[in-house]
Amino acid sequence: MTASSSGLSSAEAVARLGRDGANLLPRQPPVPVWRRVATQLRDPLIVVLLIAAILTVTTGDWADAIVIMLVIVVNTTVGVVQEIRADRAITALSRLAAPEARVIRDGRQQQIPAGDVVVGDLLVLAEGDVVPADAETVESAALLVDESALTGESVPIDKRERASVSSGTVVVRGRGQAVVTATGAASASGRIAALMAKRTPLTPLQRRLVGVGRMLAAVAVLLSAVVLALGLVRGQPVELMVVTAISLVVAAVPESLPAVVTLSLALGARRMAARHALVRKLPAVETLGSVTTLATDKTGTLTEGRMVARRIWTPSAEATISGSGYGPEGAIGTDGALDTAVQGAIGADEPLDTAVFSDLLRAAVLCNDARLAPPEEPGSEWTALGDPTEAALLAAAAKLGLDREDVQARFPRVTELPFDSDRKRMSTVHLLPSGDAQLVCKGAPEALLHPPVLADDPALAARAAERADQFARAGYRVLAVAQRDLAAVPETVQESGLSLLGLIAILDPPRPAAATAVADCRRAGIRPLLITGDHPGTARAIATDLGVIRPGDPVVDCREPGALGQDQAGVYARATPEQKLAIIQRLQDRGGVLAMTGDGVNDGPALRRADIGVAMGKRGTEVARQAADLVLADDNLDTVVAAVEEGRRVYANIRRFLVYGLSGGTAEIAVMLLGPFAGFPLPLLPAQILWINLLTHGLPGVALGGEPTVPGAMADPPRPPGQSILGAGLWQRVIRIAVVLTAVTLGVTVWAAQTGRPWQSMAFFALGATQLGVALGSRTRPGTLANPMLLLAVAGAFLLQLAGLYVPPLRQLLGTQPLASADLLIVTGLSVLGYAAARLDRILHPPPRPSRPSRPSRPSRPSRPSTRF
Repeated sequence: MTASSSGLSSAEAVARLGRDGANLLPRQPPVPVWRRVATQLRDPLIVVLLIAAILTVTTGDWADAIVIMLVIVVNTTVGVVQEIRADRAITALSRLAAPEARVIRDGRQQQIPAGDVVVGDLLVLAEGDVVPADAETVESAALLVDESALTGESVPIDKRERASVSSGTVVVRGRGQAVVTATGAASASGRIAALMAKRTPLTPLQRRLVGVGRMLAAVAVLLSAVVLALGLVRGQPVELMVVTAISLVVAAVPESLPAVVTLSLALGARRMAARHALVRKLPAVETLGSVTTLATDKTGTLTEGRMVARRIWTPSAEATISGSGYGPEGAIGTDGALDTAVQGAIGADEPLDTAVFSDLLRAAVLCNDARLAPPEEPGSEWTALGDPTEAALLAAAAKLGLDREDVQARFPRVTELPFDSDRKRMSTVHLLPSGDAQLVCKGAPEALLHPPVLADDPALAARAAERADQFARAGYRVLAVAQRDLAAVPETVQESGLSLLGLIAILDPPRPAAATAVADCRRAGIRPLLITGDHPGTARAIATDLGVIRPGDPVVDCREPGALGQDQAGVYARATPEQKLAIIQRLQDRGGVLAMTGDGVNDGPALRRADIGVAMGKRGTEVARQAADLVLADDNLDTVVAAVEEGRRVYANIRRFLVYGLSGGTAEIAVMLLGPFAGFPLPLLPAQILWINLLTHGLPGVALGGEPTVPGAMADPPRPPGQSILGAGLWQRVIRIAVVLTAVTLGVTVWAAQTGRPWQSMAFFALGATQLGVALGSRTRPGTLANPMLLLAVAGAFLLQLAGLYVPPLRQLLGTQPLASADLLIVTGLSVLGYAAARLDRILHPPPRPSRPSRPSRPSRPSRPSTRF
């Protein structure tokens, strides 16, 4: 696109603004609160609870009805709040837009709101500017743009004339002019906003609970209908049997399940926060425990997100540079990697004289336009102003004691030849204290290490080129530095006849904890995956170094045809935001549960689409944080592993409650079904059923959600994504424990009837107390004070069960009679069988362990018995 040097006229700009609309990102219309509430109430489990609430009101059991309604209100409120917070992700994109833009209109430069920029506007760009819209450059002077937030590239991109620049990117060096080609929804940020607007799928836990809700509703209604029919056949009053059937439906549905889920997730979120993982959406807590694949971005996630000089090579020596970030902390020293030509001259045991690197680093400081800013407050870090690669050179020089201001003051720059992508190098000329001049040149090795640029021995140039190639294959960005002394300042800069000073190898270093996190994921059966917009060579080096892939494993370049179809790849490089979405969707279609980490704008859609999105809290963009389910406050990938452990704990506790709640509900129905065959037309009254249900499914059930993690939980692979929440032997366990509860209750009932005791009251007390024994037997760490709330809840429920026998108003309400002391002791002693059933079942019937995916070079671990849920 072309434009006149005078830009658009004001009249034309107004016309285009009216035609195309403001340069603002698209926003979804707000969803009314009532619609959000209605969506939450359509959840099958909530529907079952609503029916149960109506039925309890019908029976006059207001206490149970109030509890059920409270559970519904709390869970609906939590769900609505989560939706509102999630929808802020698209709104956060608007913060990327430049608040103002400089354009040329009517032949003069103007500063206007970025929202008023239109297609055809002539933008004026300078260092530090945020590009307000997609544009094409028509003038460029050493223009360097940081596109990492959009593309994942770890280094800024040189923009020559007719190059594209995208909205939301930042100019780090140089200046230029560009003609706007797209605004608003048509811009790069607008397209990403459209991707983020797509519907978020249900989490694994939500999908499983939908199935549980449907199953419980169907089974409860069917069995209650059978009880109703049996009672009518035996001549029981219709009204009594209808109320009894309704009570059984209420009892069969564990109405505390949503409360247990909410409490478990809330406790998990609190524990995660203590470990620097901030949960934005509660279901994400459990989702972490289901993760089978951890897909991660590279820049700022696996790496520190800043360039650091790590290796330095001169014709006489080679050394390693320690330290991290842009601060001066660190040192230069040998690690035994001395050049072979000088190993005889410099003894391996002698300390390295770092003075041999002074000329190289001094030249790197002179041929440099970046600046370093010291920390603004204690505890903060040094920051880079300008090209991060040049900033890395300044930081390396500072570790040798070379100060930028001092060096540039002693050797002032008098002229320069800026970097451009054709020459791939930059040259500056400086005055020496003697009055002579010096030419300094830095650039890509292939642009310097050959005649006529270099006047050194061809053998030296070949040796340097070989070392530069080794650095590049290891994932480094390599710069060569050379200089030439001049008698006077030249009229034109001639890049020839230079003497090589050395090579500097720079990289975005891996985070210290990243390798440990990857290894921990593999031990937990989670497949690590790297999806980045960066160069394939850099991606391979980082992935190999951190153990994501093995040396020699293929790396997929997403620019190649058919690249996204390679399912077994461990690294996807050069991936666009759209391709990241396609990769994630493909993995999800294969049945995996995917966690995606990232920090840039380009990661926003992928974070939102993944089963769980994890964003960096410190270095991440606001878009990434708002799109994510989990934010790492310490930017430490190892925190994800800790969060996965919490997720597995939450899921285990939900299953633990289901065993407890469903086995009790099943026993209640079984007693009502089998009682008539043993000569008891109505073993329990409706009020008694509801009272037992209220006590057992109330505080004890909710307290089970606070059980601690099972030791060794991270040694097992993740559960199969398609596995039902009642799978892995859980429903069989429910039946086995229910059989014990039913046998104890009916046994007590038969014995009491034959001996003239108040059999219905004894059945009432036995069924409730035995279920409380199951609650104690379900503890993760029996015999300890772990989760004291469960102990208090069981004790309180037991006292209330006693009150149902001995407090006159409750006796009248429940239709019970007091028991003799001996009878009470006998039934209490038998309730221990509930505890024994829960404990023995975990030992005699351990759940099957999920199979661990085999890896060619690592034999699978032998299976062992497990008592985990």
